[in-house]
Amino acid sequence: MTALTGWTNFFVIVGSSAGALIGLQFVVITLVAGMPRVQKQPQAGSAYATPTIVHFATVLLLSAALSAPWPHIRGAAILWGLVGLAGMAYSAITARRLRTHVYNPVFEDWMFHAILPFTAYTTLAASAWEALPHEHEALFAVAAGLLVLLFIGIHNAWDAVTYHVFVKGTGPQDES
Repeated sequence: MTALTGWTNFFVIVGSSAGALIGLQFVVITLVAGMPRVQKQPQAGSAYATPTIVHFATVLLLSAALSAPWPHIRGAAILWGLVGLAGMAYSAITARRLRTHVYNPVFEDWMFHAILPFTAYTTLAASAWEALPHEHEALFAVAAGLLVLLFIGIHNAWDAVTYHVFVKGTGPQDES
């Protein structure tokens, strides 16, 4: 029995939430697909929408993988460490995309699209390093990293929806 055994319910709940939110994000993107696009912002999707799906997918992937019956925590730690390193690189790419975007990102954009994701992925990578000597503590760090990514995704999805509904709108409404 590994330290992961006691975490099964957590990973099932968090992973299911991430999977449902991925589906919901696709529904929202489909609903706003008919809205007029701003041609000056071709990287908006890669800077704002795609990272949200990546964060949700990361939570889903690691929740599923860490629910598997690993004989020892070492293999799981290697997996979540690699995912953490990849996420750190992806967060850096996203930050670069934010800088090259026509829209001038405000502090909230930097916080939820660059700083917090990089921190969450760094937590995953660092906790993998500590998994063998401190496996219980490392799993709490993994849980924290996954929850941060889940809440970042929720924030970013809500931010995108409210932008499309309240800022862009669908144009003038017929009041007849």
